[in-house]
Amino acid sequence: MDAAQQEATARARELQRSWYGEPLGALFRRLIDDLGLNQARLAAALGLSAPMLSQLMSGQRAKIGNPAVVQRVQALQELAGQVADGSVSAGEATDRMEEIKKSQGGSVLTSTGQTSHTGGAPTVRRVVREIQSLMRSVAAAGDIIDAADSLAPTHPELAEFLKVYGAGRTADAVAHYEGHQS
Repeated sequence: MDAAQQEATARARELQRSWYGEPLGALFRRLIDDLGLNQARLAAALGLSAPMLSQLMSGQRAKIGNPAVVQRVQALQELAGQVADGSVSAGEATDRMEEIKKSQGGSVLTSTGQTSHTGGAPTVRRVVREIQSLMRSVAAAGDIIDAADSLAPTHPELAEFLKVYGAGRTADAVAHYEGHQS
């Protein structure tokens, strides 16, 4: 890979970080590990070709062009969290991945049909992911951190909130959320 290609890849990964909260290679590798998939099965679940998934993972391509695919990524992230916390079994996850594969997307902030798999109120992880998604749709992680740093001297709690939800890991945001419930 020559210097121009390396620069283009670095730029694509930085754009991915601003749009999706992290480079897609890291996000997709985590989904592969958490859900016990390979790249071909992940591509199929997302509705992408295997070469397109590979280009997104390697930084040869920066953006997911289809909004329904972005929604499927978010649904798979939620599912991976449910598998990790034990609320969804591996068998249920396989069935749920088929549902996700067939889905056409939709707003993550729509409550209809978006509740947890067990029914009832959305899970804490789901609420946190929606907050993260909303914040990341408004500003890039670096901009959120800059805003938080400028607020820190006068409004430290608000600065912490911005950093945790706008640029932090989901697990940290879940812990923050749970720690602030009465």
